[in-house]
Amino acid sequence: MEKAPFSSYQKLVVALLALLQFTVVLDFMVLSPLGDILMKSLDITPARFGWVVSAYAFSAGGAGILAAGFADKFDRKKLLVFFYIGFIIGTCACAMANNYHELLIARIITGLFGGVIGAVSMAIITDLFEPAQRGRVMGIVQMGFAASQVLGIPVGLYFANHWGWHSSFLMIVVLALLTGITIVLKMKPVTAHLSLQSDKSPLLHFWHTLANRTYRIGFTATALLSVGGFMLMPFGSAFLVNNIHISQEELPLVFLFSGIASIVIMPMIGKLSDRIDKFNLFAAGSLLAIIMILVYTNLSPVPLWLIILINMVLFMGIMSRVIPAVALTTSIPEMKDRGAFMSINGSLQQMAGGIAAISAGLIVSQPSKAAPLQHYPTLGVVVCCAIIICAVFVYRVSVVVKRKVAETKVPVPVVME
Repeated sequence: MEKAPFSSYQKLVVALLALLQFTVVLDFMVLSPLGDILMKSLDITPARFGWVVSAYAFSAGGAGILAAGFADKFDRKKLLVFFYIGFIIGTCACAMANNYHELLIARIITGLFGGVIGAVSMAIITDLFEPAQRGRVMGIVQMGFAASQVLGIPVGLYFANHWGWHSSFLMIVVLALLTGITIVLKMKPVTAHLSLQSDKSPLLHFWHTLANRTYRIGFTATALLSVGGFMLMPFGSAFLVNNIHISQEELPLVFLFSGIASIVIMPMIGKLSDRIDKFNLFAAGSLLAIIMILVYTNLSPVPLWLIILINMVLFMGIMSRVIPAVALTTSIPEMKDRGAFMSINGSLQQMAGGIAAISAGLIVSQPSKAAPLQHYPTLGVVVCCAIIICAVFVYRVSVVVKRKVAETKVPVPVVME
């Protein structure tokens, strides 16, 4: 497939959305390394801290559903700025919290706004970039996750250890403010979808989007795509420490090198997905992920360098699934429905992830705090089954997208230099 070049304005949009994604994901990732400090500083029990973590995900999922009916009724830039301002306010409230209840409310506020930002960003990408460019764009924007993994743990702890845990959230607020101001000043309105609206009622628009059979295939594929990560991720550290005997001092190195590998791999996968069939790339990534998950979940104690290498290859498989799958799914909705589709899609992804994490907790057990995790290989098999089922739905998405391209000539967005 011929490589479609980016205009100078498109490059600016990609950079801004990547920075925005970085701040949103960093806000979520930084909470994990601050767990011990927060529980001691605010006298929070582990169970209550679990609510602090999950409050963001569930409020984000609910917000996406509520916003779906309105997502295509406004200029996407204005919608993005509105929710980003709310996200900044929520993160600032986290920095100002002095007890458990204040922090819990702050995380709910942050989730209500932060959970919609990703959906609006994906709608903007789909509006401004033609299909032959989207893989590269997704690869760059999704780097926010990898960069937050590399920076979230060491930077969050560095700020917390030197200036208190409040400063970790204030750091994100400052970075988000600079990003938000640049978006307001430099990004142009995204309004092409407004002339295509036919549903007068936001509730009717939400229902029509949800009732669309083709869209539901995309929703199911995205929900299943998030299951594997949410099942393995919560117990990753405990498995490495208790089963593989990686020390707490060595643990950040595993995340650091995995994150660096993701930063390098993501743009490469993005470019590759624009050149070859996206489903074929997804299928290859799924096969690699299945192999590495079965290896990883059945490991016995191994040297640090080997576990780092295994994690890096595992992330390569995961990213080879996520980027082409997201690029395919975002091609399903019509322009008039993209905001609603992305909002519902993001909400279902959050909720599916929450259910997956709860399900994983029912499979894995630990007799005592220092004992090895039990039934982790069983969890690996369950995740592999979810990957196979997901592949069936992503294949159906691929068929829908190819048929859509064949039946209608995809309009090339007009982008001003």
